[in-house]
Amino acid sequence: MQQRKSAPKFWKKLFVSSPRRTHFVAVGATAISTVILLSLLPSDKVEANRQIHSIELPDIAQHTNEIANGHRTDSALSDENKISEITNSAANSGAETAGDQQWQPTTLVKGDNLTSIFRRLGLTDKDVYAVANAKHEASQLRRLKPGETIAVALNNEGSLAEVKYSRSRLEHYMYRRGNNGFNGEKVLYEPETVATFQQGRIQSSLFLDASRAGLSEAKIMEMANIFAWDVDFALDIRNGDQFSVLYEEKYLEGEKIGYGDILAASFTNQGKTYEAVRFKATDGSVSYYSPDGKPMRKAFLRAPLDFTRISSNFNMRRKHPIHKRIKAHRGVDYAAPRGTPVYAAGNGKVIAAGYSRPNGNYVFIKHGEKFITRYLHLTKRKVRRGQTVKQRQTIGTVGSTGYATGPHLHYEFLVNGVHRNPRTVKLPQATSIAANKKAEFIKQTGPVLARLKQLGSTQLALLSSKP
Repeated sequence: MQQRKSAPKFWKKLFVSSPRRTHFVAVGATAISTVILLSLLPSDKVEANRQIHSIELPDIAQHTNEIANGHRTDSALSDENKISEITNSAANSGAETAGDQQWQPTTLVKGDNLTSIFRRLGLTDKDVYAVANAKHEASQLRRLKPGETIAVALNNEGSLAEVKYSRSRLEHYMYRRGNNGFNGEKVLYEPETVATFQQGRIQSSLFLDASRAGLSEAKIMEMANIFAWDVDFALDIRNGDQFSVLYEEKYLEGEKIGYGDILAASFTNQGKTYEAVRFKATDGSVSYYSPDGKPMRKAFLRAPLDFTRISSNFNMRRKHPIHKRIKAHRGVDYAAPRGTPVYAAGNGKVIAAGYSRPNGNYVFIKHGEKFITRYLHLTKRKVRRGQTVKQRQTIGTVGSTGYATGPHLHYEFLVNGVHRNPRTVKLPQATSIAANKKAEFIKQTGPVLARLKQLGSTQLALLSSKP
């Protein structure tokens, strides 16, 4: 059985819930707001600001008219706040409840099973058998993992009355003793979803400045991955570049428990602005598109690894660091820690994978009839010759095999057999969203993009007005 509901009072110490609400909040505070924070961070400043706006965001796909007007109707609110309760009369009939009695919780460790857990809590093998044979959801108790929690409660006679198994803050399983043994049910809690806006300017590094602006490490990487087909974050980032992000935060009883998706984002790199917006299709698939409906995902990544510092750019007359003579450098070197994953820049077929004295461990991939990408000096190869690979599939790890002065990836991009600069080569254009989806795309994404621009303009105005 499964139900979605608010937590009963006696659950509050273990389980908390909140009715579902989704709305815009652009939270206010400057990124460097206190003397303590200034003392902990480098002297470079990131220009970032946060504001409070009473803007509510309902389900994007269903209530876009309310977003455009900056509010929701009562009907929209009532529809979203309805949380269905699915009860099992058989499970509740004659059930004994723990009431306000104290729960005994324990956190699962490696090697735990129901028997070891119950013994740790002072219960018997008879209790194990009874709960393991619960009428519903008994199979969940055979999928226990370290870090999860189980709590038990006894009735007035000292017998086991209830068991609570928590997989996460949002997913729980409740087992209650009834007249004919234990009955289980699945209970899901729906968090409050708050859309938060952050904006900043690069003055030292993307990671540092985005962190100062309030973005988590995960959200920084997510933003970089969205724009990875247009911006090489290892090479192209410049002082003065700007970013703005509208993303979801998840709350339970007022406590932040995690993050949702990025709803929309913009990144200005060397004067050129890229924008992306999340679109959920009718089949449930989610992708990011430019405002005119072109996929952000393209045939090739600009960089075949997560952004880090770059050590050597494409240069046809570079002095080789080992041979000390002018030698064409027909690719880009990405300095990165040994073992950093290296990705296939695009879909293709591995045409070579092996070892040579100059290249060390290498992988060559052919993409259609026109393009070839090469990856050199790997510590390990994760693919073999003849294997088909997908874009962003791990094909190896960064190393220093062959003629290399330190751990790095040497990356080459060939077009019709001719080396091209991976950073500037013109890549195949992506196909726009299908014509029959365009109307829904505009309806769903237009208000979100408009709000991203509005909040960005408001913050820029505030920054400009500061002395």
